[in-house]
Amino acid sequence: MIFIDSSNVREIERFYRMGVIRGVTTNPTIMFKDGVIGGLEGVKQRSIEIANLVSPYPVSIEVMTNDPDGMKEQAIEFSKWADNIVIKVTIHGPNGELDNITLIHELEKACNVRVNVTAIMSAQQCLLASLAGATYVSIFGGRVNDMGSNVCSEITKTRKVFDSLKLNTKLIIGSVREVLNIVEWYEVGADIVTVPPNLLERMFMHPYSKETVQMFLNDAGKIND
Repeated sequence: MIFIDSSNVREIERFYRMGVIRGVTTNPTIMFKDGVIGGLEGVKQRSIEIANLVSPYPVSIEVMTNDPDGMKEQAIEFSKWADNIVIKVTIHGPNGELDNITLIHELEKACNVRVNVTAIMSAQQCLLASLAGATYVSIFGGRVNDMGSNVCSEITKTRKVFDSLKLNTKLIIGSVREVLNIVEWYEVGADIVTVPPNLLERMFMHPYSKETVQMFLNDAGKIND
């Protein structure tokens, strides 16, 4: 499945109407880039608009604090905005704090809130997040590759571990840098790749397709002459 990594309603609607996306992911960085303002109220309005547009497909919205109590409060509040909202929580805090794992477990098991665990870079992080109860785990594939590693090995390991332990967590790969990554990551075990609009558009295009279409049109014109 393909999710679109965006909070731009026009872009999301465009690809949703094509029938090629099965969900949406976003975060504060994306929302800021896409012009969301007005604090939590602005985030709420945009999130509800997107969720209503693509329902019943999932829409991942990230909490906007690293305070444990604040994260839980926001997660529960955000999840009430629409039935298809999934809450993004990072694998740990900026200094390696592990409160997030406890929160993930509580949200999934006690609060009936679906969680997408993000900022993951390794198979072992995926395993622990899944065992904590996460519905989704998101490896930032482009960032792993940027560090000089090949994320394909982490995807393959995660897929084997999930399958061998019969874990139902869905494996998302994001932080896409190149079109070639997308099918490549499916080949090695991704359930979902979340793709920004510019790369999603480029997936359709091929110079020989353009050339072939033009040839057909030219020949059709000759037939009609």
